[in-house]
Amino acid sequence: MNKNTSALLYRTLWRWHFYAGIFCLPFIVTLAISGTIYLFKPQVDAWIDAPYRGIAESGQRRSANEQIAAALAAHPDSRFVNYRLPQSPQDAVIITLQHSGENHRIYVHPVTLEILRNVPANGELMQVVKRFHGELLAGDVGSILVELAGCWAIVLVITGLYLWWPRGARGAAGILYPRLRQGSRTFWRDLHAVTGFWVAGFTLFLLITGLPWALVWGGALKEVRQLGNHQPQHQHQDGHDHHSAAPADWSLRSSEPSNAVDAKTLQLPETLVQNALALNFAPPAELSPAADMPGAWSLKSQSQNRPLRADAWLDGKSGNVIRSKNFAEKSTLDRVIGIGIAAHEGQLFGWFNQLLGVFTTSGLTLMSISAFILWRRRKPQDALGAPPPIPDGHVGKVVSGVILALALLLPLLAASLVIILLLEWLVLKRIQRIRRWLGLSPG
Repeated sequence: MNKNTSALLYRTLWRWHFYAGIFCLPFIVTLAISGTIYLFKPQVDAWIDAPYRGIAESGQRRSANEQIAAALAAHPDSRFVNYRLPQSPQDAVIITLQHSGENHRIYVHPVTLEILRNVPANGELMQVVKRFHGELLAGDVGSILVELAGCWAIVLVITGLYLWWPRGARGAAGILYPRLRQGSRTFWRDLHAVTGFWVAGFTLFLLITGLPWALVWGGALKEVRQLGNHQPQHQHQDGHDHHSAAPADWSLRSSEPSNAVDAKTLQLPETLVQNALALNFAPPAELSPAADMPGAWSLKSQSQNRPLRADAWLDGKSGNVIRSKNFAEKSTLDRVIGIGIAAHEGQLFGWFNQLLGVFTTSGLTLMSISAFILWRRRKPQDALGAPPPIPDGHVGKVVSGVILALALLLPLLAASLVIILLLEWLVLKRIQRIRRWLGLSPG
């Protein structure tokens, strides 16, 4: 590549980087802050539940049936969803009930059966943070906006890496660490570029592993997964027919079972509870009536560290384990996604995973701040401040082709490009003042 072509390519990618950043940066800051909070979900949940642990120091612990009945008596017209296995006999029991279509967590004293707390499942602090992080508390519209920002953030990272790439004979200054004695403009430029380099790989990982949660991309992935896993029904030794493909257990919405049941005749034998506890599933582990096996109970680990998750089905009368399934028995696709999600949430390999998450989100926030400062310093009074267009369109067409190729893997990116082209053709092409303000034509 000759020097002139290289300069044209640099400027073209700079323009793509600029426009992607203008759209993405508010979302990046928002998602970085909410993501940082969610990294510490286990610690926050433990802090919230602390007043309900170790509370039954004396007295005869009541049976699971009595605890469920107490929760239902305090909340008439509710239906039973699940019973969370306590991590200690002295802890409050958490029972999920459904009322008017909404799940509620009911904290029940294990001895006195006193109702200690009632909170909507979607109103729990970390559930609110999760929904804000994934959909800005705006439902499907928010989910699409977050997914669209994620798609353009991938473009932002890739173009940013090209702009950072060292050219000519240079040392590590300005490449691996910022120059501190060449003025504020150079400092902020270096801070932005150097920070971007150090967090680029982690950022791409977070963006890619976040896609399974996305409404459009994740929905398409679930369809592909379902097609790949579709097999005829077969009969297990328990005499029941089951599909070999279990539902995908990644979703922005609650993963709790939707088969709430009328609990008037519900029986949860103590033998079954003790057998479930003996399986020692990673907490939180929840018992619920099995949707696909009448008369049986399903035990599911909801651990954020997905490789620790397991499922078991227990006979509703004897409490014996009918069958079980651990993470290693899942399909390759489910295992890959599960590992990616666990790392994304900071739970795959303990505190160091959380530390890497904080490093990445802090870097993204710092990059966003430095980008804003750089933009405000160079922005003209009467324009957006985009890099000027190049006179030769050949390089621009090549870059656009690469972006379009990337869009084939990201449906929302493709859709946004179509909308941009339509706006260009129908509106912007005809209003020269707006074109000049956006930097789409020479001033």
